[in-house]
Amino acid sequence: MGEILDWELVHGPVPAVLTALGAVAGLSLLVRRDRRWWLRVVPFVAGVSVLVTVGLNWVVDDLWQPFPDALPLRVLYWVGAAVFAIGLAIAGMPRIRWWRRGTAVLAVLLVIGTATIKINAVYGYYPTLRAALGMPPPNEVAFASINVPAPIMPAHGAVTQVAIPSPESKFPARNAYLYVPPAYQAVPRPSLPVLVLIPGQPGAPQDWVNGGQVADIMDRFAATHNGVAPIVVIPDATGGGMNNPLCADTKAGNAETYLTKDVPAWIRQNLQVVPNRWAVAGFSYGGTCSLQLALRHPDVYPLFVDISGQEEPTLGSRERTIREGFGGDEAAFRRINPADLLATGRFPGTAGVFTVGIFDKQFKPQQRKMLDLSRRAGMDVQSREVTGGHDWRGWSGGLDASMDWLAARMGLVTA
Repeated sequence: MGEILDWELVHGPVPAVLTALGAVAGLSLLVRRDRRWWLRVVPFVAGVSVLVTVGLNWVVDDLWQPFPDALPLRVLYWVGAAVFAIGLAIAGMPRIRWWRRGTAVLAVLLVIGTATIKINAVYGYYPTLRAALGMPPPNEVAFASINVPAPIMPAHGAVTQVAIPSPESKFPARNAYLYVPPAYQAVPRPSLPVLVLIPGQPGAPQDWVNGGQVADIMDRFAATHNGVAPIVVIPDATGGGMNNPLCADTKAGNAETYLTKDVPAWIRQNLQVVPNRWAVAGFSYGGTCSLQLALRHPDVYPLFVDISGQEEPTLGSRERTIREGFGGDEAAFRRINPADLLATGRFPGTAGVFTVGIFDKQFKPQQRKMLDLSRRAGMDVQSREVTGGHDWRGWSGGLDASMDWLAARMGLVTA
């Protein structure tokens, strides 16, 4: 059973087989010998599918705006394919026998399944069946167990869930995730620096564990550094899947206070860590948030990695962000906006890395803009371009490509 749960859903035989079955199923819904079918029904269903897909895109991107990033074209293509298959099945039902209707329903389900797995591949959100079912990763342990070091260092790090309270911010945080490297689980236990990882929006802390495969990234680093890697803490930065507090203290929640006061206080009280040389990193919303925290709280996070971040915190547009996030107070927005902070201040003690996927056309120019502004503000910054787009290939790759830099800055290795 364990092997089945760990089947890959992004690459490998499972998505390939499902794609082949989906293609056959789609053809079975389409192929008919009826002239009227080809001249009237198929063009009509195709037109309706396009209208439904365009309408859905308008609702999500322009009307509802649950998240600031636009839906990728590949997602819209597969949504359209699923709608087309449903339309063909409905249109063909009155003209086929009862037993073929069951076959048509099965074909629609296969096309929908194929579309789902292809959309998942765009983001790499669920790498395995285990992740898709919401089951814990195989290396997850109880938090209490990591505080009992073993006489022999294990081969891999451990992942655990923890509830980080919010006594000062009152932020409605979901459970955080924690990674500790092999060396932390052995005797003698070293004091290690901390890397705080921020997920995207919409999203949750487990995204870095499932899609981001952060334990694998850290284990690979630890394997070549005597079991040593940063302690990774992945707190909730939004308070809900669709919630967007803009990494600030807004009506949507006091995210900034939570991430800079409550979370660091819990870390110092519950983990064996070095008091400084901490870093904050994140992707998309989390990348923007990382830069915000490094600029506004360099005493807490003197190091940052901005992975595919936006040029400013946003609810879709600046006007809407200021109106809904800050009650129309533009000055309050400017006080937390990285571009404004960099234009008016100097940050010689802050260092960071900007990373972006080579195919991330929307966010690559935004990253370059923030890189230039950071250099002008006296910040010690570098840039990385990695394989991928605005997806987990680019996000995980960005963190992986920054590990040597982070480790040197954190004092884990010699620069």
